[in-house]
Amino acid sequence: MGGRTRRRGDALLAVVHQAVLDELDEVGLGRLTMEGIARRAETAKTSLYRRWPSPEELLLDAIAAAYPVEVPSPAADDLRGDLIRALELMIAWSRHPTARAVQAVLAERHRHPALVDALYSRVFEPAGRRFTATVLHHYAEVGQLDPGLITPVVEDIGEALVMKHAIDTGEEPTSQRLAEIVDQAILPAVHGSPTRR
Repeated sequence: MGGRTRRRGDALLAVVHQAVLDELDEVGLGRLTMEGIARRAETAKTSLYRRWPSPEELLLDAIAAAYPVEVPSPAADDLRGDLIRALELMIAWSRHPTARAVQAVLAERHRHPALVDALYSRVFEPAGRRFTATVLHHYAEVGQLDPGLITPVVEDIGEALVMKHAIDTGEEPTSQRLAEIVDQAILPAVHGSPTRR
């Protein structure tokens, strides 16, 4: 009991976030409950309800807390490098438990459409959409790219090719493959000019 009362603030929040992710892994989205999360976090269910009205809200909070935000070069002078770093960030995040949580939510989009909408509006959008899209829009905002060329398809090229590589090979793309994705797919789509080595 003493352990419950001593954990407060960020320490308790980290435990609760980990508990909801672990509970999701074990029981799935449809059976996620505050009771299960509280038991795993060794805290009172009432304390969870004081901050989150539902297990789904708690899950969104855990995902948002760990979802990375790409920070392009402020001077917007390294488009190729920023795009490669954005894909590297995506791969690094894909190893985090919240990536599995996102997959679990998206797999249930027909049963939980409001949760999927909230994932996009409260996690992805505040982070600048997603990875390479954040970079491309940053460069467009400072006049380095034509915003008309940054279509939804172009926004998704890099991430889609990374995922295809993982599906086809069962492995993460190498640094060389990430550079090839940027040089041969993203930059030509936005009329960029890849750096020759």
